[in-house]
Amino acid sequence: MRIVTEMGMSEDGGKNLEANKELLGKVALVTGAGRGIGRAIACALAGQGALVIVNYNGSRERALETVAQIQSCGGKAEAVGCDVSDFQACGKMVEEIIGKYAHVDILVNNAGVTRDNLVMRMSEEDYDKVLNTNLKGAFNTIRHLSRYFLKQRSGKIINISSVSGVLGNAGQANYSASKAGLIGLTKSVARELASRGICVNAVAPGFIDTEMTQALPEKSREAAVAAVPMGRMGTVEDVAQLTAFLAGSRSDYITGQVICVDGGMS
Repeated sequence: MRIVTEMGMSEDGGKNLEANKELLGKVALVTGAGRGIGRAIACALAGQGALVIVNYNGSRERALETVAQIQSCGGKAEAVGCDVSDFQACGKMVEEIIGKYAHVDILVNNAGVTRDNLVMRMSEEDYDKVLNTNLKGAFNTIRHLSRYFLKQRSGKIINISSVSGVLGNAGQANYSASKAGLIGLTKSVARELASRGICVNAVAPGFIDTEMTQALPEKSREAAVAAVPMGRMGTVEDVAQLTAFLAGSRSDYITGQVICVDGGMS
């Protein structure tokens, strides 16, 4: 995987260093950044100069791999473990980050889980697990960080939703509900915080080439790709580049939006 540094490239291929390091001095918290889309986002932000807090809950080893990848390219990052579905734990994590770095400028709510099943077979436990991580987890981080954003009168919040939250998806009632909820959360919080210069947007990926999609049966992968007008899966960098743009100053007049990265699916 590459560090995304294309932002700020001129037509003749020369690098605009000021634009390329647009996030220099910024602190970014990316939840669920141990692999896949979260890792790509962490690398993209670090590639533009941000110090990245790599949040994880499951695998510390994977989070440290993300940190090592960023550091090997000259970036700055550290891993911080926290179950974002735990309100009190989230508050403690935010306090520790603020205590160490004095500010957080970018929040990317990417942490998510799946527990797929048809609704008639879905357990209450599986429904609650997905909603608590994917939706309540985003509320928890926003809730605890919002007062710091308000105080500094700036901040970028990017929630990673999904095309499943826009269109729905059979067998994913819990996941689709959580991702649709993120869209509503995004739009409401954007209205609440806009007057203080804080931008809140959602990115809705479609069928992206990750470990999760690679594990699908070949026929399922073929059927999914067939539903994409562009005829291919997206890459994690496709999502990361848009997220990095929304985290920077060139998106200062964009808020409350849901942008799909889906090859035309929606």
